[in-house]
Amino acid sequence: MPEGDTVWNTARVLADAIEGQVLTRSDFRVPKLATVDLSGWLVAQSASYGKHLLLRLTREPDRAMTLHSHLRMDGAWRTYKPGERWTGRPAHLIRVALHAPASVAVGFHLHELAIVPTAEEHRLIGHLGPDLMGDGWDPAEAVTRLAARPDRPIADALLDQRNLAGIGNLYKAEVLFLRGVNPWTEAGAVPDLPAMVDLAHRLLNSNRGRWTQTTTGSLRRGETNWVFERAGRQCRRCGTTIERWTGGDHDRITYWCPHCQPVVPAPPGP
Repeated sequence: MPEGDTVWNTARVLADAIEGQVLTRSDFRVPKLATVDLSGWLVAQSASYGKHLLLRLTREPDRAMTLHSHLRMDGAWRTYKPGERWTGRPAHLIRVALHAPASVAVGFHLHELAIVPTAEEHRLIGHLGPDLMGDGWDPAEAVTRLAARPDRPIADALLDQRNLAGIGNLYKAEVLFLRGVNPWTEAGAVPDLPAMVDLAHRLLNSNRGRWTQTTTGSLRRGETNWVFERAGRQCRRCGTTIERWTGGDHDRITYWCPHCQPVVPAPPGP
């Protein structure tokens, strides 16, 4: 699933292609929006919040609405020059095409596609925690939300977008490894939640503007991650075999090093 940095990058691509332009035509290929016509609307802003994409549109005198989309596991936006062939994805996966004078933005296999008044965006994203990639990032609020359920495994808590928005399976695994925290540690027992939240923020933002995600600092193929998708291989730090397990609230794969991320026994009772 695309994570917050990938969605942020996608928003920038759309901004470069159609932001500031008036749409000449739109083509929605989903039943609920099939009759919508966005011709004449100005693309005022292409933005992201966590894993959500928000195309904010305006039309005089004072009309504003937002085209919202979510990429989930397999969605994508691509941009093309007018008249250019729409390559890269099968045509039957197209959900929307937005035509502007200089570019065409095509959304493939998008999810949760919806249009709402911009003033009502909270209906779609108001439940989310602080945006790790946003200008209004609030680490204290993210810590508070993670700590609100102290008995919840930290791996599940990090994936819950209501706590902090933007972390997916890759950053979950890498943040936990770098902090030396076992995925099944209860959130209330994590030694330093603020440091974990700060690390997540720094990792995602370090990959702004590039499509290759790295948490090791290396951009070489096969060297970008510590534990993510490295099950059965040796830990880069200690040589222990990386393990994987599927489950939890989100039924997602978890990767970890049993030596670097040991299970910490609960403290003895009174």
